[in-house]
Amino acid sequence: MIVVGSDHGGYELKQVVLDALQRRGIECADYGTDGPDSVDYPDYAAKVAGAVSSGEAESGVLICGTGIGMSISANKFNGVRAALVHDEFTAQMAKEHNNANILVMGGRVLTLDQGKKFVEIWLDTQFEGGRHQNRLDKITAIEQQVAKR
Repeated sequence: MIVVGSDHGGYELKQVVLDALQRRGIECADYGTDGPDSVDYPDYAAKVAGAVSSGEAESGVLICGTGIGMSISANKFNGVRAALVHDEFTAQMAKEHNNANILVMGGRVLTLDQGKKFVEIWLDTQFEGGRHQNRLDKITAIEQQVAKR
């Protein structure tokens, strides 16, 4: 299950992403927003990141105007690795090296075609593991250490 959320700045791209996921036969859910009216991105980041963090969803996609606010908000959740991507290389590396479980994009800085392509790359890329898993384990250790404070 992939959950998808956006604010008003990412609404149009979110619709394209949902369509692309459905065309691939991937189970997905729309966590809002439901239109172009102004909303607060942390609310939607919390819905998607909360679902990924709790295990309700395997992964997610978040989109706001630049992607910056969504990535900051989503990465507050334990177990979330939200990666802001801006080109094909970063979309690939987000999964291959960082095993990002939330892909983040900027609806005002990417074309609809670019956003769709980046999602496809992220979905089609496999996590490489190895030395990269060691690094993710260190991130998890940091999360646990911070949680104890």
